[in-house]
This record gives sequence, C-alpha cells and structure tokens, in this order.
Amino acid sequence: MIIGITGTNGSGKGTVVDYLVQRGFDHYSARDFIVEEIQRRGLTVDRSAMRDVANDLRKTHSPSYVIESLYERARQAGKDAVIESIRTIGEADYLKSHGALLLAVDADRQVRYERIVLRGSATDRVSFEQFCEQEDREMNAQDAWDMNVSGVMLRADSHVVNSGTRDELHAQIDGALEQIRK
Repeated sequence: MIIGITGTNGSGKGTVVDYLVQRGFDHYSARDFIVEEIQRRGLTVDRSAMRDVANDLRKTHSPSYVIESLYERARQAGKDAVIESIRTIGEADYLKSHGALLLAVDADRQVRYERIVLRGSATDRVSFEQFCEQEDREMNAQDAWDMNVSGVMLRADSHVVNSGTRDELHAQIDGALEQIRK
C-alpha cells in the first residue's frame, strides 16, 4: 500500500508519517527531495526557494514530477510506503491513478502557526502574517505545476483533524486506514 499525505502547513503531516513509519511504512519525503535540489543548485533553503524550485521542476518535467520520482522509488522497494507531502492536483491525480491512497491532515490555523514556530526549520521563520500570506498563495493556485493544497485535500480518500492529543490523532489515523482499506 502506498499512501500520499497532504495537508496544511503545521497540521501534523510529519506526525502522521512518524506514526505510519512506526507501523512499518517506508517514508519518502517531497520536502527532502526538493531540499536536495535546492542545495544542488547552491541556493538558500527557505520557503521561497522550496516553492520556486519545486515549481521549476514541475514546469520542466511534469506537474507531478517530484511525486512520480518518489512513487517510483517506493514501488521499486515493494513495501508499504508513505509519500509526504502532496501539494499539486497533478501529484494527487498521479498517485490516485496508480492505486495510491490520499490522506489529508488539517488543524486550526493559529495552532498550526504555533507549531511551525516551535519546529523552527529554515522555512518556518516567518511572522503570522507571512505564514498566512504563504498559505493563501499555496492553497488555490490555478497553474497545473503550482501548489493547490485545498484542491488536493478535496481529492483525499480520508481526512484527519489534528487538534487534540497525539493518541487521538493516532486513533483517527487508524480509523482512516480502516476506512481507506475497505
């Protein structure tokens, strides 16, 4: 089984992935794939570079290029896999057309911002206003190669809302897996 994870920034996609890895899934990260490309190009790793490089890869190759690459790695490994993080309609459609399932993760915007501040990665050093602007730009892009997280989330086979405890999230994931497998 291959599951793609989508969701809003700071919603807990990584926490979902960690749980699935504990349950035996291999992890393939779009973020890591893009960071490697940013570094190969000699750029600074920040949210702007993440978006620009990802969009350049998608424009140059295909709207689903990053996820196609990760899907192929997962397929060749032949184990249960989770691919994080699906951001474009093309990526979602590619996965679904190849039998993968899609799980969406969300939480309250203010809670998500507080989480990213605590996470403190290079791409997370922004004000709440910048966070909101970036998210709004990534939610509904019209170009096939650009992020449309809300459109991807609409294509999900199941949704979890990460606004409670970790145990509650784990229970939601278990329920989503049961629902997806039916």
